[in-house]
Amino acid sequence: MPEPITRRIRPMGRRAVLTGGAAAILAAAGFTPAQAATGRSAGKATGEPTYTLTVMGTTDLHGNVFNWDYFGDKEFDDAQHDDIGLAKIATLVDAVRAERGRRNTLLIDAGDTIQGTPLAYYYARVEPITKQRIHPMAAAMNTIGFDAAALGNHEFNYGIPLLRTFEKQLDFPLLGANAVDQRTGQPAFAPYTVRTVRFEGSRPLKVGILGLTNPGIAIWDKANVEGQMTFPGLVEQARVFVPRLRRAGADIVVVSAHSGADTSSSYGDALPYPENASTLLAEEVPGIDAILVGHAHAEIAQRFVTNKETGAQVLLTEPSYWGRRLSLIDLDVRWSGRQGWQVVAKRSQVLKSNTVPEDTEIVALLKGDHDKVVTYVNSPVGTSKQAMSAATARYEDVPALDFVNFVQAKAVKDALAGTADAELPVLSIAAPFNRDAAIPAGQVSVRDVAGLYIYDNTLLAVRFTGTQLKDYLELSATYFKQVAGSGPFAADDVTNAPTPTAPNGTPDYNYDVVSGLDAPLTYDIDITKAPGQRITGLAYGGTPVGADQVFALAVNNYRQSGGGNFPHVSTAEVIYNRQVEIRQLLIDWVSAAGEIDPAAFSSVDWRLVADGTPVVIEG
Repeated sequence: MPEPITRRIRPMGRRAVLTGGAAAILAAAGFTPAQAATGRSAGKATGEPTYTLTVMGTTDLHGNVFNWDYFGDKEFDDAQHDDIGLAKIATLVDAVRAERGRRNTLLIDAGDTIQGTPLAYYYARVEPITKQRIHPMAAAMNTIGFDAAALGNHEFNYGIPLLRTFEKQLDFPLLGANAVDQRTGQPAFAPYTVRTVRFEGSRPLKVGILGLTNPGIAIWDKANVEGQMTFPGLVEQARVFVPRLRRAGADIVVVSAHSGADTSSSYGDALPYPENASTLLAEEVPGIDAILVGHAHAEIAQRFVTNKETGAQVLLTEPSYWGRRLSLIDLDVRWSGRQGWQVVAKRSQVLKSNTVPEDTEIVALLKGDHDKVVTYVNSPVGTSKQAMSAATARYEDVPALDFVNFVQAKAVKDALAGTADAELPVLSIAAPFNRDAAIPAGQVSVRDVAGLYIYDNTLLAVRFTGTQLKDYLELSATYFKQVAGSGPFAADDVTNAPTPTAPNGTPDYNYDVVSGLDAPLTYDIDITKAPGQRITGLAYGGTPVGADQVFALAVNNYRQSGGGNFPHVSTAEVIYNRQVEIRQLLIDWVSAAGEIDPAAFSSVDWRLVADGTPVVIEG
């Protein structure tokens, strides 16, 4: 088993001065001042000094160093006008250290670091990291001065050898108490680290940081970990290592857990351990003071969970994802001669990164890497025999969406080969996400392909019956307004129908088309009929779909988790889930094939009708 790492934190920060001042930077980021305990004056009532340890936390950075949208080739922005990236986080970290004192702070991460952007992909697949070529995320995190990070499930996407190379590049430990070497039965990574903190004029405070990752790795990255590592539950391993940390002298135990707060599993009962188990961890394992939560891409400023055995309040916080937020955990501690250090108060909050500038040191350090990836994303990845546009995809069957469905279905079929589900006919769903998406004839860039799929969804497949498929398509068809006759109609007079759940109109991303891989799935949508009665002529390979006919349906994680409230899909049995990004699947397919030929996958399999007559849409 890798030895747990014990280090004393450095008393000095990497810079002493922040432009604009730490207090102003924190105030702009939404910092809520609380009376931090700073020493002897804070403990006058009891005669004992009280100090505040501040633990800062990030999670699910997913390869984001800069506030940049590589596929859009522009600065990142979203509906909430959030910013992203470690360069922004670095500015917040410096401000917190300046405000609280470097010696009184720690900085940890809860995983999913080296996958998720073209920057991460480039240094894993195009120009893989080596002993000499440092991963941009490692360089940034080392410069900022992280004290520890937990393994995320996406750390395993590029294989264990690359992960080990990344691990060696870090100046801090990569923790995973429940990533277990199958041969030895011991953790394959350091399970925990201990940091010694020395408040001014105080006894040393030992802070144990336990890292836990997600059991779902055994399913999602089976191809990379099978026969090498196993991934027992978070609760089970914490029961072993929290007492071990306490026996090793840890006065405080903070868990960095790549597992969501609200107990659930996308893989159902395929594993005996829940995917999202941080609340269970707090409830079931005594001796934990606070948990930095990851994996769920949620924002939790502060949540307290009562431990069932001791009644102690365990503090949970999760700082969203991609560097949108920085969590601050404040633990007030006081020395007791008989009991040693005691935690007397806890609180947490999250700071926004969109009010601060990018750290100039990080920018200077990694601009070259960034520029190289920008060039790559805009470079040719293949060719296309003809142009494909998604402009009309919401009301007619077009090759652009057929291409997405073809690649998704092919990935599922290949993955099911050799399994009990290998003979299932494969269907796939896709939505017209981006009306501006277009693949040009001739040379095609990485960015062109990515435009077809503008979200960071991952691919799954579920077992689906003919009855469930019909229900699914009926819900999808509520996207259309009810009309009389076959037109002609303007597109806006037919699409984006208001519903009780979408009173301002159903968004394009909640309209799915379904395609077959080895045989066409054909159907008509009669928009003269009321919602729920629109799908007619549903057939697979020319034969009407039977109520009990079983398919493998390729879906994205948003749909499978209940997004859009489509029927059956969130409760259907998951038969494929490797946590692979659909956008990257498309890029990889084009790169491998070299040429997109719509004739190989495109056909008109669905249409809008009025009592069997095709509906005419005029732009």
